[in-house]
Amino acid sequence: MIEVAERGSFSAAAEGLSMTQPAVSRQISGLERRLGVSLFRRTPRGVKATAPGEIVVEQARDILARLRALEMRLGAFTNAEAGNLRLSAFSSANTGFMPEVIRRFGIAHPGVTLNLMRDDPAGPWASLKEGHIDLALITAWSLYADVNAAKYDPAAKPLDLDALTAVDLVPLLDEEFQIALPADHALARQRRVRLPDLRSETWIEGGYPDCLGPIPQLATAMGGAPQIGFFCEDWNGKQALVAGGAGIMLVPTLAQHSLRPDVVLRPTIPSLPARRLYAVSLAPPFRLPAVSALLDILTKVSREQAPESTG
Repeated sequence: MIEVAERGSFSAAAEGLSMTQPAVSRQISGLERRLGVSLFRRTPRGVKATAPGEIVVEQARDILARLRALEMRLGAFTNAEAGNLRLSAFSSANTGFMPEVIRRFGIAHPGVTLNLMRDDPAGPWASLKEGHIDLALITAWSLYADVNAAKYDPAAKPLDLDALTAVDLVPLLDEEFQIALPADHALARQRRVRLPDLRSETWIEGGYPDCLGPIPQLATAMGGAPQIGFFCEDWNGKQALVAGGAGIMLVPTLAQHSLRPDVVLRPTIPSLPARRLYAVSLAPPFRLPAVSALLDILTKVSREQAPESTG
């Protein structure tokens, strides 16, 4: 139907469809009998769609477009070269890590579209379970049942992973923490900063998980909980506050390569415990092939950006 309308003749449509002209004519005639209307009228230069025929052609184009879209969406379940993947990550992972992952994935799998989604208030577990995202980056802190209760509480209960059916956790790297100080801060001249020396400092807090987190060692070593004076979820804004002397902050591995020149990083004495980074997705056979391909790239980039102490 569409070929006849676009080419203007039964013979040209037959050639384009690799069919015989009588076969095309029979199909159009059968459709006209079923619909009870004439779809084409003859002209000196071939055939032209009638008013009802134009409606049928329009609907046929829409149906074909929907079929192609359906094939593309279903193709995501059978190969890693088609479809659309929705990802979720936190702020520090988006400073350099995820852009590099997305760049490499785009080169290796140009037929797959990646979308970096906004955080779901319900959290990555619910988003995965309900099909809102296909893969999420999380930290070990997300394995706590209640983040607020878990802060500085080593006895906090872990999340019951058995309740999350068909979910797969892939460890990527262990992030180390350093202290970000203004370049002109007195402690910036030291190679390592003693945590007790930070007790009187003002701290800059961020959105979870880019925050002080459940690190009881920090409060214990300082002799008290950090004095939080500012809250900022944006990493550029947090760095600006540090550079301006408003306070100090913790910086995990993934954000350590994107600092301003007027902010310095210093390891601490004692060292703070590392934070494991995970990729979480549905487990096979529910995982899309493109997600498996993305996991391969996530693993490779993680190895490159992991601290030397963790390989």
